[in-house]
Amino acid sequence: MNKTLKLAFSSIIAALSVALMFLTSVIPVGTYAAPCLVGMLLCFVVIEAGYPAAFSVYAVVSVLSFLLSGDKEAVLYYAAFFGLYPILKGLVERIGKVWLQYIVKYCIFNVLMIIAFYISISVLMIPKESFVIFGMYLPWVFLLAGNLIFILYDFSVTRIIMLYMEKWRKLLKIHK
Repeated sequence: MNKTLKLAFSSIIAALSVALMFLTSVIPVGTYAAPCLVGMLLCFVVIEAGYPAAFSVYAVVSVLSFLLSGDKEAVLYYAAFFGLYPILKGLVERIGKVWLQYIVKYCIFNVLMIIAFYISISVLMIPKESFVIFGMYLPWVFLLAGNLIFILYDFSVTRIIMLYMEKWRKLLKIHK
């Protein structure tokens, strides 16, 4: 793919991503679903245009989403994890040992989720009391549940990449 096609492809993915992030303020489940979906689109940018283009799309989508989207929590999820992970996944999977890949992936997930939590409290001013139900402080429960769901997310991203490489890429005739 030449530079012009890479730029056009990356720009289309960025525009689609910003549009989907904008919809988070309209669709109630968008807070969690949209950042996940938009992050998966970055896999295609990594495949077709490379890591520098993917980081550029990630940065553009993060900034424009913070400016245009009404749901700042969804944008935070994208910027803190769902936008970075599909890019980092390709780099982590270059590690030779599969068990070491999973350790690194879980470390990335946990560190980024904890950072996102503290940013949501300090920057988005979400009160800590909103994480307490019946006297129980829930962020650690959410993190544990998130680790279990992360298995499904990582598997889903892998399957989408495989499907893209095996079928969609040929149908779209992006590469000859």
